[in-house]
Amino acid sequence: MAAGLPLFVMSWVRYIIHLVLVCGLVLPTYGFEIVKTQRLKSQIARGLAMLASSLAFFTALFFLPQADATAINFLAPLIILAIAPWVLKEPPKLSRWVATIVAFIGVLLIIRPGAGLQFVGVLFALLAALLFAVQYTITRTLATENSFTTLIWSGITGLIAMSLTMPFMLERTWPLIKSFGWLEWGVMLCTGLFGTLGHLLQIRAYQKAPASLLSPFVYSKIVSAAFFGWLVWRQLPDFLSWMGILTICASGIVVTLLELRSSKKAKLGGRPKVGAGSA
Repeated sequence: MAAGLPLFVMSWVRYIIHLVLVCGLVLPTYGFEIVKTQRLKSQIARGLAMLASSLAFFTALFFLPQADATAINFLAPLIILAIAPWVLKEPPKLSRWVATIVAFIGVLLIIRPGAGLQFVGVLFALLAALLFAVQYTITRTLATENSFTTLIWSGITGLIAMSLTMPFMLERTWPLIKSFGWLEWGVMLCTGLFGTLGHLLQIRAYQKAPASLLSPFVYSKIVSAAFFGWLVWRQLPDFLSWMGILTICASGIVVTLLELRSSKKAKLGGRPKVGAGSA
């Protein structure tokens, strides 16, 4: 984007690579049956929410340091926990509300007056978090669908939506694209390559381990975002922003551990006691 490439064109290329890679890896094993879905409207809604959240987040990156934008985006999982009693019909829990409030305090530390963050970027980062929460909520309703089916439909929906905008974009963007060297082309292609590999590895991880065990590892994304933000742009959050980032991470990890302990207690409580019913 810093080279002048429009966001929609970059996203279009990203979705092309996403769909080609996923189909190339999944179809030989599962065949075209994997594309069939019983919940087409939900798949399309999830795909559009994913596209909108990506566009909002990429726009935020244009205005904000990478670590700050990523940290604000981590409000999304806690928003889901907060709204779960109404949207997903899950039992309300005080720990979830406390974690959400604490995380929001962490966000306020990051976007505080005097932090030097652009207001437009903050708005888009918050919008991305809300849209990301919508995407995850719809994903929860698609639990009965094969995860690869959902991944393919995410690519199909995003690619079709972005392709509809290309007649208005490519003509004036083509001279810029033709001027790209191997570095610009490599970076553009990598947006799709690493994004798709990230999705596939995430699916594989959740196939091999419970979500409660994996959730804390998600917060390493903030660390990597800060590292690459420093490596490429020499951007590092200041002390108060780091405190906000740590607050968001801590609230998410603590509530995950509490959920895990509560889940274990529930399972143990449902087991019959040793010797119960004996004479």
